[in-house]
Order: sequence, then structure tokens, then C-alpha cells
Amino acid sequence: MLNQLIVDMRSQLAKAKQQVAAAIADEKRLSAQVDTEKKSAEDWERRAVLAVQEGRDDLAKQALLRHNEHAQGAVQLHETWIKHREETEKLKLSLRQLNDRIEEAKRKKNILIARQKRAEAHKRIQETMSSIGDKSVFETFERMTEQIEHEERKLIAAAEVNEDLSGDTLVKQFQSLEVKADADEQLLDLKRKLDDDEAPPEPHR
Repeated sequence: MLNQLIVDMRSQLAKAKQQVAAAIADEKRLSAQVDTEKKSAEDWERRAVLAVQEGRDDLAKQALLRHNEHAQGAVQLHETWIKHREETEKLKLSLRQLNDRIEEAKRKKNILIARQKRAEAHKRIQETMSSIGDKSVFETFERMTEQIEHEERKLIAAAEVNEDLSGDTLVKQFQSLEVKADADEQLLDLKRKLDDDEAPPEPHR
């Protein structure tokens, strides 16, 4: 994008150069017209002098009218040329400023690209943080966790039921009794051992 901006600025610079060149050409044309009018005024004034010298006052008057006409035209053109020259100088200044801006943009392009990437990364981070802060996401996660735990409990209960109801129940009942009998026998052995430990020793003869 920055490269395209520089390309666009260069295109503007090229157009500005054309405008300045055209303005300079117009300035030179006006200056030449001023000189032409001044020369014509001088020529008619010289002719008026010649007519007076020859005793032709009628021609002298006509020559003076032409002289005044060209002299007035020279003044008006000179004023126009002055204004146009000022505008041309402003255009030249704008052209130099635009050129300086383009050169500055070229120098700072890499810095601007780095800043743009940083801004984009910051935006992505903010979007991620916003999505993390969304409570609905955590609530959905909690519901899924509870559902999974419920299914696990159901599977455990089903396994216990299958274990209790499978096989020969009579055999299982006797196995339970045998386990209980073994525990009772171990308890009696423990009590006898404790009684033997607490009995007083026999006296020596």
C-alpha cells in the first residue's frame, strides 16, 4: 500500500511539473508580449516625431494615438505578467514541497511499514483478547465438561450393574461369605495374639 502511495505521489509530481512548465511558458509569452507592445509604442512615438518634423500634424496625431494604445497595452500586459509570475513562483514552491514530501516518504517507507505491521498485530491481539473475554465461550466449555462427566458416571454405573448381574449369583454370594469368614478368622487370631501379650509371665521356680 505504501509503495502504491509513493507511485501515486510521483504521478501527482509529474502532473505538477507539466503544470509548472505550462505556467512558465505562459509567463515567457506574456513577457514577450510586453516587450512587443513597448517596442510598438516606441516605434509609433518615433513616427509621430517624424510626422511633426515633416509638418504632418494629422499623421502625428494618429501616430500618437497608436503610441498611446500600445503603451497602455504594455502596461496592462505588464501587470498581468507580474501576477502570473507570482502564481508561477507559488506553483514552483508547491512543486518543490511535493518533491520533498516524496523523498521523505521514500526514506520513511520502511519505518511506516513497520508501524503499520505493529498496528495490525495490536489489532489482532485486541480481537483475540476480546474473544477470550467472552463469557459465553467459558459457559459453553463448562456445560460440555459437565455433560462429559455425566456420561462418564453413567458408564461407570452401567459397568457396576453389568458386573453385579452377570455370572452365577449363588457363587458370588458364597464368595462374599468366604471373604467375610476369612476376615472373621483374622480378627480372632488378632484377639488371641493380644491376649497372649497381655497375660502375666509365669514365676520362676
